[in-house]
Amino acid sequence: MSDANKAAIAAEKEALNLKLPPIVHLPENIGVDTPTQSKLLKYRRSKEQQQKINQLVIDGAKRNLDRTLDKRTPLLPPPDYPQTMTSEMKKKGFNYIYMKQCVESSPLVPIQQEWLDHMLRLIPESLKEGKEREELLESLINEVSSDFENSMKRYLVQSVLVKPPVKSLEDEGGPLPESPVGLDYSNPWHSSYVQARNQIFSNLHIIHPTMKMLLDLGYTTFADTVLLDFTGIRAKGPIDCESLKTDLSIQTRNAEEKIMNTWYPKVINLFTKKEALEGVKPEKLDAFYSCVSTLMSNQLKDLLRRTVEGFVKLFDPKDQQRLPIFKIELTFDDDKMEFYPTFQDLEDNVLSLVEQIAEALQNVQTIPSWLSGTSTPVNLDTELPEHVLHWAVDTLKAAVHRNLEGARKHYETYVEKYNWLLDGTAVENIETFQTEDHTFDEYTEFIEKFFSLASEIMLLPQWIHYPMVRLDCEDLKTGLTNKAKAFANILLNDIASKYRKENECICSEFEAIKEHALKVPETTEEMMDLISYVEKARTVGIEELILRIQ
Repeated sequence: MSDANKAAIAAEKEALNLKLPPIVHLPENIGVDTPTQSKLLKYRRSKEQQQKINQLVIDGAKRNLDRTLDKRTPLLPPPDYPQTMTSEMKKKGFNYIYMKQCVESSPLVPIQQEWLDHMLRLIPESLKEGKEREELLESLINEVSSDFENSMKRYLVQSVLVKPPVKSLEDEGGPLPESPVGLDYSNPWHSSYVQARNQIFSNLHIIHPTMKMLLDLGYTTFADTVLLDFTGIRAKGPIDCESLKTDLSIQTRNAEEKIMNTWYPKVINLFTKKEALEGVKPEKLDAFYSCVSTLMSNQLKDLLRRTVEGFVKLFDPKDQQRLPIFKIELTFDDDKMEFYPTFQDLEDNVLSLVEQIAEALQNVQTIPSWLSGTSTPVNLDTELPEHVLHWAVDTLKAAVHRNLEGARKHYETYVEKYNWLLDGTAVENIETFQTEDHTFDEYTEFIEKFFSLASEIMLLPQWIHYPMVRLDCEDLKTGLTNKAKAFANILLNDIASKYRKENECICSEFEAIKEHALKVPETTEEMMDLISYVEKARTVGIEELILRIQ
């Protein structure tokens, strides 16, 4: 046996001879979970791995955020806040306000009564009169006393305290009112006021009592009247332009005579009295009468202006109850359809009425001219302003144009339906018809067309009424009817002429047959020819003539 085997056997014997360890008894609290045991029992490796992964993600996000913030503009440093909320300057301001209140609350000497009495003596006695003089004086004294007290407080504060340079104190108080420079309160202003008032009174003649009487006279005479009466024009019915122009001209002359016989003598009577020029200095007499002329001119101009405005309102399309009704005819002259008078003539006549109204009251003498009785009288300026006339003309043109639209459209219907009778179309149609070969029935149908047209025209109404126009169409109807009948007569004469020639030709052929048939033959040959001719005429010639007659 080798040494190795011996060693192995010895080792096994020694192993078999080993003693077991002693039995250890477990402690009594072996069944209770200790913190260490609880931690081990609750431990989960998956949770630990998830936490590590989350931490890695958060760390990566923080690094990315830091890199992004580093690339941005650096933030401003945080403001340097004071250690306390109230700064030193603010404390100084609060301290100044408190001390100011203490100074202002100190007792002050009130304004002396003799000062107030002296100020009250400076007020004119005329201003102290009235029902509320006691209240006004008390209010004035209170206001002066309050201003004095406030000024004394402000002076005391500025004398005792020094205002710190704080922004919140800029509006506190203020500088004391400075004494006015260049004004002398010892001289009263009443004298200069009276002087200026007297100067104005000497030149402002419109406030003279006579002027007030003249103004009242003009108001009572012209306030509710106009130069012409436009109320009954529409009630007169259809009139022509010349009649309206004549009527308004007569009314204008009568109105002028009435004004010159009523208002003007009263005006003259005002200035023939002794007190009319009372208070007017001789050197101011021309200016006074110039003011009188201006006032009279304004009154007459206002009368003319209101008359023109009333005439313009007469043609307002929105108020058709006052529109005048003009006679207008549709005439047929020299193969033309026209208005009489034309629209332009009507418009010119209406506009001329405005000029006629504006020319009224142009021969009213001024008061100095009438009183002096000069050979060359001076008249008042009563011409209407240009802008009033332009307004009236433009408004009337537009109104007349709108009020004539109905008559214009009616004329266009005549042109649309019957102008072919006048523009050569009918003549051309007739000439073309005559050159063609037509039967008697076709001639009859064509002629009947013109007679029907004439009857249609005659059945049209004679008068067409519009708000401002009564349109008389009788002359145009007669002319168009005669024109249509004339074309029908041309065709009748033509067919009569053609049939006359045809009848004459037929008669001549019958006569020729008669003569030939009644001719006595002299020879046998002539006898045979006559028999042959008669037979041919009986069978052929007579039949053809009968057909031609039919």
